[in-house]
Amino acid sequence: MKLPLVQVDAFAPAVFAGNPAAVVRLGHTQLPSRTLQQIAAENNLSETAFVSATERPDVFGLRWFTPTVEVDLCGHATLAAGSVVLVEEALSSVQFDTRSGPLHVSRDGTDFAMDLPHIPWEATAPDPEVDAVLGARPQALYAVQETHGARYRMARFATASAIAALRPDLTRMGDVLGMNIIVTAPGDTPSVDFVSRFFGPGSGVPEDPVTGSAHCTLAPYWAGELSKQNLVAEQRSTRGGRLRCRVDSQRVSLSGPCARYLTGTITITIA
Repeated sequence: MKLPLVQVDAFAPAVFAGNPAAVVRLGHTQLPSRTLQQIAAENNLSETAFVSATERPDVFGLRWFTPTVEVDLCGHATLAAGSVVLVEEALSSVQFDTRSGPLHVSRDGTDFAMDLPHIPWEATAPDPEVDAVLGARPQALYAVQETHGARYRMARFATASAIAALRPDLTRMGDVLGMNIIVTAPGDTPSVDFVSRFFGPGSGVPEDPVTGSAHCTLAPYWAGELSKQNLVAEQRSTRGGRLRCRVDSQRVSLSGPCARYLTGTITITIA
């Protein structure tokens, strides 16, 4: 069996930046979850998106896998999948049916925009275990709804330089605590409203370059803190990426460019 694969750098104007995702188009082929997980492990990217056809030309199924688990929501791989389908099918918008409900990706000038749900959070008490794995104590700590098979926390720091300096104990964070942690701070330039990093060892992703799903919490959180609905965010990973965010009462729109890195074919044998 041969399956087309496209690798896309999401939230990147050119390759070698943003967050890479593999997009595999299954058509009407039904493959076992175990096989999809094996493909994702072989790709060894933070996410592989599997796009399946439906009876409607503008509606597709979408599933996301890290190298170790299937996840409930992945923003950058949704944007990558949308960019592939919109270009290949010559569409202006597309709907993906997913574990997180219907998600939409549309053209936004030369960029792409996706519509995602809020992921809720609530303030929680300081946690010495979080302080220990981060190597620093945040200003505030929040419990975030689980989305990737792990406990979630969001830690707010005073400055962007404070989160840039973090060197967390990822082994303990993932293997002992089974936790993923978003760290965030106010922006440090007039053009950036807030910055973040995302550590996902509980889901098999030590540090994610640019995390759309994290911004389903970050964007509404900072919208409330800054009293504005339109924000610009930067994820300060090694590769880095910039996102334009628009927040309403229940949804978050995330926009950015996508750069296609490679096009190829997977060849597998199904017993």
